[in-house]
Amino acid sequence: MLAALPAAYVVSAAGDRDIVGIWNDEEKDAKIEIFRCAEKYCGKIVWLKEPNYSVDSKDGVSGTPKLDIYNPDLALRAKPILGLEIVKDFIYQGNNKWADGRLYNPENGKTYSGKMTLVLPNQLDLRGFIGISLLGRTTTWTR
Repeated sequence: MLAALPAAYVVSAAGDRDIVGIWNDEEKDAKIEIFRCAEKYCGKIVWLKEPNYSVDSKDGVSGTPKLDIYNPDLALRAKPILGLEIVKDFIYQGNNKWADGRLYNPENGKTYSGKMTLVLPNQLDLRGFIGISLLGRTTTWTR
């Protein structure tokens, strides 16, 4: 039993960095890299299934990179979605939970308060909400 204690301690001590890496969004049409940013955690889109506008797109010129066209800041609307930071400033709370961050949705240009829970080593639940957590939506990302 005592031999198991050091291993358990190492796992819990490394918990704050367990979300670092590449994650697939729920639809599997984007990959997001979560990384350490100062003392917090952030994430950016590093792969898109369809990074460019299609021939029948009403939002942009066919073959050009998709842009953050719904951003409320007009100056940021010309920024490509690929490389966009959508997970911002999460703080590790212990027990496989990160909170006090923000989640940006480029599909509607809205930013939500957020929290994340590492349910399994390869399953991350993200909850975006306005005001209180009850008024929100949870999405599941996988490695």
